[in-house]
Amino acid sequence: MSNIEVVGLGALNIDRVYHVERLLADGEAVVDEAGSFPGGSAANTIYGLARLGLSTGFTGMVGDDAEGRILISDFAKAGVDTSRIRATSQAKTGSVLCLSDRRGRRSLYVTPGANNLLAMDDLDMAYLNRAGLLHLSSFAGEGQLELSLAVASTLGPSTRLSFAPGALYSRKGLKALRPIIGRTHVLFTNRDEIDELTGEGAVDGARSCLEQGCKVVAVTLGQGARLKLGNGAASRIVTAVCYIRDAGSEYIIPAGEQDRESEADTTGAGDGFAAGFLYGLLSGKGLDECGRLGNAVARCSLSQAGARQGLPDPSQLAQRYQELYPGPG
Repeated sequence: MSNIEVVGLGALNIDRVYHVERLLADGEAVVDEAGSFPGGSAANTIYGLARLGLSTGFTGMVGDDAEGRILISDFAKAGVDTSRIRATSQAKTGSVLCLSDRRGRRSLYVTPGANNLLAMDDLDMAYLNRAGLLHLSSFAGEGQLELSLAVASTLGPSTRLSFAPGALYSRKGLKALRPIIGRTHVLFTNRDEIDELTGEGAVDGARSCLEQGCKVVAVTLGQGARLKLGNGAASRIVTAVCYIRDAGSEYIIPAGEQDRESEADTTGAGDGFAAGFLYGLLSGKGLDECGRLGNAVARCSLSQAGARQGLPDPSQLAQRYQELYPGPG
């Protein structure tokens, strides 16, 4: 695929999701529902972009097993180019155990499996450099962090980079991730990750990331968080589901009634947000519109269990967008 628009690089996992009464430090609780779903942060975002009609591809590693074939087949059904996904007989496909309670809280336990075998020799840099944008997310292994750093440093200037560090990379801090963040066009985090990454909240943390060379920071805020914007007499308090900042401006996506609705399974909501945001960005939309599109896709993803089942096609996205933001298009 010579005209590919977005390529993803990140872990490929099977998510084993258990909806429980409540998360426990110790004790016993009932499982309300369980299921297995294709997953992986960048993989979910690429799947979402493919659903929205973009030309996409993915590079990564799976085991030569049934789970690996499920992941490749799921991508292929959405139209994602899977020619750069490697299968190995040396390890099983990666998996994530996800416990999600009725309040939307989660605990994730990662078994990296084949993801830990992905090496620079497995990547086709010419393929990555043909894309207009590379979307990168975290791995569990230290070797794959080094791979991510190497990719960021060798990526051609015409390919933009978007980066979703997730909890695993965010806790490494700004200094460790500076070579990637300095090359990043859009950084995607949630409020816990920006705090882990910078030691600061959404507003100050986003500014710190921009100081490292990142062009745009988008911080998702769940069902809504109160933020103080501006200084002195011009300051104001807002409740937002997303905070976006670039070198010249800051934008908020206000929390609406539908955003405050409780959701039992938030798995993949941030990945869906990234898909909607990048869809807007690649369509030439402004950052505030990108944020609204991101929130609309995230809300769609929350409508069904698993990270991908609710991701919309363009008509479904248009309908959800109109529900969230009624008025002229």
